[in-house]
Amino acid sequence: MSLYAVVDNTGDLDPLPGVTLVSAKSYLADAKYAHLHGARVLNLCRSHRYQSIGYYVSLLAEARGHKPLPRITTMQDMKSQSIMRLASEECKAGIDRCLGTLRGEKLAFNIYFGHTPEPGRERLAASVFQLFYSPFLRAVFHQNGEWRLQNVSPLGVQDIPGAELAFARDALAEFADGHRPPPRKRAPAHYHLAILHNPDEAMPPSNAKSLRRFIKAAEDVSIAAECITREDSERLTEYDGLFIRETTDVNHHTYRLASRAQAEGLVVIDDPQSILRCSNKVYLAENLRRHAVRTPKTLVLHQGNLDQATSAFSFPFVLKQPDSSFSQGVVKVAGAAEYKAQAKRLLRRSELIIAQEFLPTPFDWRIGVLDRRPLFACKYFMARKHWQIINNDSGAKDALGRVEAVPLEAAPKNVVKIAVRAAGFIGDGLYGVDLKVAGRKAHVIEINDNPNIDADAEDAVLKGALYARVMDVFLRRMQDRKRCARSGA
Repeated sequence: MSLYAVVDNTGDLDPLPGVTLVSAKSYLADAKYAHLHGARVLNLCRSHRYQSIGYYVSLLAEARGHKPLPRITTMQDMKSQSIMRLASEECKAGIDRCLGTLRGEKLAFNIYFGHTPEPGRERLAASVFQLFYSPFLRAVFHQNGEWRLQNVSPLGVQDIPGAELAFARDALAEFADGHRPPPRKRAPAHYHLAILHNPDEAMPPSNAKSLRRFIKAAEDVSIAAECITREDSERLTEYDGLFIRETTDVNHHTYRLASRAQAEGLVVIDDPQSILRCSNKVYLAENLRRHAVRTPKTLVLHQGNLDQATSAFSFPFVLKQPDSSFSQGVVKVAGAAEYKAQAKRLLRRSELIIAQEFLPTPFDWRIGVLDRRPLFACKYFMARKHWQIINNDSGAKDALGRVEAVPLEAAPKNVVKIAVRAAGFIGDGLYGVDLKVAGRKAHVIEINDNPNIDADAEDAVLKGALYARVMDVFLRRMQDRKRCARSGA
């Protein structure tokens, strides 16, 4: 993939190895740039305001199938105060660490491809760059009781202070050098796959042993797979696919990286739409209701209709935060007083919550679904002396219920059928559908993107075949993308 640096005037930046300098007007008007294939465009123009030259550089780059940095969506994010508030929360730990002891009302510094010449602020600069993926940035922080990120704006080449020009040029050279994929030991690999994980995560969706098995399965189909972390996000363009094996959430870097990877044309599992849809139980409840998928009786509650739950359900019943996961944000209420207190607590975090009929069972079924087909079946047993599979109130070793993998053909047919059908209303990614069987009827409890696949647990029946099936889907989708790119579709 060729790298182009688009500037207002080519004289504003000295030539760099591996980077083709192009004036903005030439890039927009010269037909030879319109027909480039596989171009990576660094938009270094001074202004990115709506309908400016810089705005059109990124807009037309996207229309031409090039890969601009920044994208139009990133430009819009920089203008959004709500996005800025979320970004400030995301960077809070780094802000406190770098700026917490400083006095003053305002502080600003420049960021060049995730680096800054300001001593002690490198990690904070990298965090801001990951959130607002743009070559040159100016970050402004404001203190009103505590330091917060107030504004991020693109920095044109002409606006770089003279004392920082050499630093900015070195950062660009480093990016250009890192942009070229390093030589791979395992050749020939037809495709490259990034597996996003967090080595410090307490309960990751895949343990270290299963990650090694994914990598081995990828090698067997000529995919060079390697594990990356969020710090490697600027390397996404090196890959043909992104496999997320870190717990996902919408207000989280996993969602942003999935969105960026999808925009770059990578095969992404799980894709941002699946993360968005599965992360919110209000959406899931409405989606399943609309498609007549059997669930426990469910109500969406807000401050104005809390009385409906006590008339609709018998105690005990379950309350859920819309974004609850790992059994957190899920409570069972046994009486009116407890219901009122817990509903009030949950509504402080979200204007809508879920009430759901309580179906006591010794275990939940988990059906793994990939590409609209069943992948694996497991029984997730309740934690000891608890009503959920995870007892978050217990620090004991038995806080987790045991997992028992079951051959798909041994799982109840109606359980597998309804799981595949329900997952199909989310998408064609990788999902874990949780169900309870009451009598002979299967009820969908929830659908999870990014489900657990742990060595010696979910893979206990299929062994290596489970990992091979996942990589077969990646391979087929990468091949389809390549064919579409060649045909111009």
